[in-house]
Amino acid sequence: MIRSMTGYGRAQQVLGGRDITVEFRSVNHRYFEFSARVPRGCGYLEDKLKGLAQSAASRGKVEAGVLIQTVDSPDVQVAVNTALARAYVDALRQMGEELGLGDDLTVSTVARLGDICTLRRAQEDEDQVWADVSQVARQAAERFVAMRRAEGERLREDILGRLVTIEGKVALVEQRSPQTVAEYRQKLTARMEELLGKAAVEEQRILAEAAIVADRWAVDEETVRLRSHIAQLRTILDTPEAVGRKLDFLVQEMNREANTIGSKAQDVAIAQVVVDIKSEIEKIREQIQNIE
Repeated sequence: MIRSMTGYGRAQQVLGGRDITVEFRSVNHRYFEFSARVPRGCGYLEDKLKGLAQSAASRGKVEAGVLIQTVDSPDVQVAVNTALARAYVDALRQMGEELGLGDDLTVSTVARLGDICTLRRAQEDEDQVWADVSQVARQAAERFVAMRRAEGERLREDILGRLVTIEGKVALVEQRSPQTVAEYRQKLTARMEELLGKAAVEEQRILAEAAIVADRWAVDEETVRLRSHIAQLRTILDTPEAVGRKLDFLVQEMNREANTIGSKAQDVAIAQVVVDIKSEIEKIREQIQNIE
């Protein structure tokens, strides 16, 4: 089953006294690219989350977000820099004496000075934190993949519908192409009769000229290849692996065949059909840009 490169998955659970929320989201990208937002002090989670993301997506710009809040006990500690506080007090009192100012220092006043109080995260067991986070992350990843698959299925159905439309247009080209040669032969015969009057019209010359034109205008090879590309595209759409690049290549080949048909067939009706075929191919190409 094909998968879209656009997806989102979220999971939340309380484990080990921590309220853990993990999100995965992705958008289109030519290759796999990963970034993560994790709590301060939990940078070690990034590589582990990247490995999980790579198992869920081979292409796309994937972003993971982790939020951890301690439920049972505070996860931070307040550290007081007593030496720095004492230095502040001494300096402020000396300044007060020199300027003749009263001593109105209080604990709250000193605590507001820079770097006196700092917050430190309580020491945690990294392996245990990852064990808890990974449990939630896997749930989020499953939902993330499920959404990509569901979106991929919608893309697949849209592409298959457009392939049917293209096949119908190709059938019109195959039906019309021989008629253009027959019409050319009739016009050539009428023109020669008009120019030569009652003189005998050389049938062999007309047949030879018509054969040259038929060879030059023939699009049989192109329509056969175009149908072959369509069949291959259908097969690839049922492949479980990442197929976006293969599909992109096939669509380029389909567009090339359509262009060749348009340039060889000297007929207004075929030219209009080719425009319709190229329009559908372009819509498929746009959809394929979303496929992993």
